[in-house]
Amino acid sequence: MALPAIASYPLPTADELPENRVDWTADPERAVLLVHDLQNHFLGAFPSGEQPLTGMLDNTGRLLKRARGLGVPVVYSTQRGGQTPRQRGLQLDFWGPGAADDAAALAVPDEVAPQPGDRVLTKWKYSAFVRTQLAQLLRETGRDQLVVIGVYAHIGVVVTACDAWMRDIQAFVVADAVADFSRDDHDMALRWAAGRCAFVTTTDALLKEF
Repeated sequence: MALPAIASYPLPTADELPENRVDWTADPERAVLLVHDLQNHFLGAFPSGEQPLTGMLDNTGRLLKRARGLGVPVVYSTQRGGQTPRQRGLQLDFWGPGAADDAAALAVPDEVAPQPGDRVLTKWKYSAFVRTQLAQLLRETGRDQLVVIGVYAHIGVVVTACDAWMRDIQAFVVADAVADFSRDDHDMALRWAAGRCAFVTTTDALLKEF
C-alpha cells in the first residue's frame, strides 16, 4: 500500500500530447494555478536529480513566476501528516496511513514553495475540491479556469480536473509540469484528461497564452 519506487522517465513533449477535444485558451484574468500535492513525501518516490522530477519542478517554477507576476491566484493543495483512520477514510485501504507528521516530509521544496499571497489548502481526497475552499475561492475571485500541475497525474491531478469539469470550470493539465508513477501512467492520464474533461498543454504553450 506504500508509494512505489518510481524509475526515471522523460517528460512528454509537445508533439507527443494527445489530441484535445476542446480548444480552450488559458486566460490570466480567468485562471487559478493549482499546485497539487507537491510535498516531499510524494516527491521522495522519484529518483533525485533525474527526470521527470527535475523537469517538472523547473516547469513548475516557471509557471509560478509568471502567474504571480500577472496576479493569477496561486493555490497549493497539501495533505496533512499523521491522519487518524477516520480522517484517512478509504485512502487507508488503498494507500495505508499516509505521510507521517513530519515537517520535512510535508514541506514543499524550497524552489517551488508557497510565497506570501498564495493560498495553502489542506487536501483530504483525490480531488482538491473535496472538503476544501477551492470552489469558494474560484467563485469569490470570479474565475472559471483551473490550471493543474503537480503529482500524481493519473490520480489526484485528473480527478481534480474532472471535478472542475463537473463544476463548469475549465481545467488545464500541464503535461510537463505533472509527474506520475511511470510514463505509461503519465500518458494514460493525459489521454483521459484530453478526451474527457480538460485541455492538455505544455508549459511553453501556457506561458505564451499568459
